[in-house]
Amino acid sequence: MSTLRLAIVGAGPAGIYAADILLKHERSFDVSIDLFERLPAPYGLVRYGVAPDHPRIKGIVNALREVLDTGQIRLFGNVNYGSDITLEDLKKHYHAVIFSTGAITDQVLTLPGMDLRGSYGAAEFVSWYDGHPDVVRTWPLEAKHVGVIGNGNVALDVARMLAKHPEDLEPTEIPDNVLDGLLASSATDVHVFGRRGPLQVKFTPLELRELGEMRDVDVVICGEDFVFDESSQRAIESSKQLFVINKIFDQWRAREPGSASRRLHLHFYAKPLEILGEDVVESLRYERTEPDGAGGAVGTGEIREIPLQAIYRAVGYRGTELPGIPFDSRRGVIPNHEGQVICDDNTVMPGVYATGWIKRGPVGLIGHTKSDAMETIQHVVKDQASWWNPAQPEEESVSALLHSRGVRYTNLEGWQRLDAKERQLGEARGRERLKLVPREEMLEVSLDGSH
Repeated sequence: MSTLRLAIVGAGPAGIYAADILLKHERSFDVSIDLFERLPAPYGLVRYGVAPDHPRIKGIVNALREVLDTGQIRLFGNVNYGSDITLEDLKKHYHAVIFSTGAITDQVLTLPGMDLRGSYGAAEFVSWYDGHPDVVRTWPLEAKHVGVIGNGNVALDVARMLAKHPEDLEPTEIPDNVLDGLLASSATDVHVFGRRGPLQVKFTPLELRELGEMRDVDVVICGEDFVFDESSQRAIESSKQLFVINKIFDQWRAREPGSASRRLHLHFYAKPLEILGEDVVESLRYERTEPDGAGGAVGTGEIREIPLQAIYRAVGYRGTELPGIPFDSRRGVIPNHEGQVICDDNTVMPGVYATGWIKRGPVGLIGHTKSDAMETIQHVVKDQASWWNPAQPEEESVSALLHSRGVRYTNLEGWQRLDAKERQLGEARGRERLKLVPREEMLEVSLDGSH
């Protein structure tokens, strides 16, 4: 029986699910799977893109751990595609490759004043509070009045982390440097801006409800945003999710004005126009919009301005281009047909596949990721005739290559050591885990004297 040597680049949920699905798929050949990850730890955005006060979402990690712990997949951590290993290397050692590198950079938002000091992309801030090893260890949090542009789950995560009292984050796996930074924060008011109405939001009822459960934080909404047109009323009646969201808003509107020490303001029908300031953010100018009758919004010509000293752009993520791989710069994805990568001349690129957010864009939850991976794997299995013909398919040849280049790669045992160390550090502090942040510390624990 022949053996498929498959490389998967990206060890987040998309890559791990793809490996698991292939191992369980009905096929006429054996498989040998190597999973490459540029960080010393796997799990991608589950580890580095979910707010630390969302432990129930991080329960996904348990399912991913089970897949890796079967021992049927080799993990190569701290290996960067494009420098440590290239497309030509992969063709030499594998029959095919799946890219599952996700979407980790901010979607572009073009606004005058966007480059002022105090204007930030949400992606780097999320990476900071999640202890990503490649971002700065400190974050400027001197602003009293902070703005967040966006109406998705990331926008609410950012707003919640800025508004929440840091003491309430102490039981989580939040890194010490992040907790110290938030404890020194000057924020008293966080403003969230969305250009459409409260029924066109992209966040979930769960995310919304959490805002109202924060200790000593008042959620402030404005009655003028809740005069619904007929299309909005129909949406409430036809969508259970929107019905629940509207019910949460109704409950908040019925509350007496609070006296909390912090406030989170939700501004709907607010289209950002310009970030104002000399050298640093001083305010946000926006246009008041109104429903267009079809679920969208149109400008009214009324201009408003709110004083702010910092602003975060949370309008979505996008993928980044990979060396030697076609890229759709407009959508921020690898162009593909059901996971088969498509070249500029509209032909299929043999042996190269994509799955997850780098395939379809940053939409959908874990369930979508699984079905997405299934679609890609079905093509991998069917495309046996067009696989690459590797000159050195032996498993040990990849380790030898990385050794020859001086790559300090980690493996599954190394990740298990790091995982155990973080749990040990957390247990000593009454937490489930305490993340190690500096890459060198992660490598020291993972490698433990090996290579």
